[in-house]
Amino acid sequence: MSSNQRVIALGFFDGVHMGHGELLRTATSRATTLNAISTAFTFDQHPTSVLKGIQIPLLSTVSDRDFLMRHYYGVQDVIISNFDDMMGMSWEDFIVQYLVTKLGVVHVVAGHDFHFGYRGIGNPTLLQAKCKELSIGCDIIEKVASDDIIISSTYIRSLIERGDMDRAVQFLGHPHTLTGQVAHGKKIGGSVLGFPTVNLYIPDDIIIPALGVYATRIHVNDTCHLAVTNVGRRPSITDNDGRITVESFILDFD
Repeated sequence: MSSNQRVIALGFFDGVHMGHGELLRTATSRATTLNAISTAFTFDQHPTSVLKGIQIPLLSTVSDRDFLMRHYYGVQDVIISNFDDMMGMSWEDFIVQYLVTKLGVVHVVAGHDFHFGYRGIGNPTLLQAKCKELSIGCDIIEKVASDDIIISSTYIRSLIERGDMDRAVQFLGHPHTLTGQVAHGKKIGGSVLGFPTVNLYIPDDIIIPALGVYATRIHVNDTCHLAVTNVGRRPSITDNDGRITVESFILDFD
């Protein structure tokens, strides 16, 4: 494999859903053919949140996006760029100076609605034209649908917010994933109730599924455990602050 040539899929990839999967599969396939590194390029912040000041609750943390792209689609490298540093770059410089000169791209894969560069002026048409001029391959992936519905992170967010996890998984193409460090709670589950739980603190900018009880799988290192997970508030607990908690009781586990 060449160490300085890449096939790069471009996008934000929130949730890494089936639509994103078309880009990533195409990138890994092209990389195999070209003996290059299959790579995904993404930002640390959602562009709309930065440019319009609108907080968009996300499906995935940066680390979860990285894991999902590598695990499900075989992407070899994930480049996470600081959006604040990139948003003033012209669309041409993004292609020529960044993708070609700095990253060594030989083939680009992007979605039909991908915009880039200063003020989002760059679009798939300009990308294709510039790549042709530079003798770089370019695939533009059209809309991907399921049940006659266009697959999008926005639609999947709405499903998860209302707890329709079966349908969310259908559009994601994999289980919805939340990752974090286990935090100490009040230790009431084990010492008082007899059901010790692990508590997961979800970042403020990440969507939490609708309140309820879910069947889940918990991965700790390389081991998978079945669990029952409650997403909710604890109004009966002293000093409860009203914050939503994610607590899992791992089955057959000490």
